[in-house]
Amino acid sequence: MDEIETLKAELQRTKLAYQAALQMSQFKAGFLARTSHELRSPLNSLIGLHQLILADLCEDPAEEREFIDQAHQSALKLLQLIDEIIDIAKTDFGTNTVELRPTAMSSVFVEVERLTHLQAANRGHWLEAIAPTPELYVIADFQRLSQALAALIDASIAYMEEGSLRLTAQAVADQPLVQIWLDLCSPTAVWSEPADLLAQVPPPSPELAREQFRTRQAPSRGISLLFSQKLIERLGGNLEIRAAAGSRC
Repeated sequence: MDEIETLKAELQRTKLAYQAALQMSQFKAGFLARTSHELRSPLNSLIGLHQLILADLCEDPAEEREFIDQAHQSALKLLQLIDEIIDIAKTDFGTNTVELRPTAMSSVFVEVERLTHLQAANRGHWLEAIAPTPELYVIADFQRLSQALAALIDASIAYMEEGSLRLTAQAVADQPLVQIWLDLCSPTAVWSEPADLLAQVPPPSPELAREQFRTRQAPSRGISLLFSQKLIERLGGNLEIRAAAGSRC
């Protein structure tokens, strides 16, 4: 009888290990898809801008210098994305250290608002960080938690045509958990993602590349979301995106 129970326990552990391996495999596949999609955008801009120059489509030397400068900015954007991807990988594999200690949520909210209020004001968006009671604490890394929340807010602000943002936190009744809500009031879905990030996107025409460069100066939503997700998971939390049935704003 003991042997049967032991076999059942081993079978259960094997199932759990299989599920964990499957989830990790799915994450790595999704990570590769998303990062390749995000890197393709500035790379396509570089290709398109160089095509403009090589095809002698510049009207004068001044415009050629402008295209070269735009290509340089696209290269810097590409380098920034690569740095962010490396940071995500370090966080995922645990090489980015975190210092878990009791942290006042009110202090985190003050820091997040300090990091993001200018961006919101410049875009004309209303940002409200409702500080929780001073008694509300979490076990977290102050800097990393603030960084994760600020990254989500920055990307949301950049892609909202109009609307407002509200950051709140509350303890879960009868559980040692704290819920942090970032509510977005916007006529469009800020965090919608392409259904298939592995779809091959051909390089744009030179004219389209130029227009994409001029209009796409916002942080990458995909990378910002993945970065915040891995940071929050590293702190022992979980990040979810929900479509609100009713307005929470």
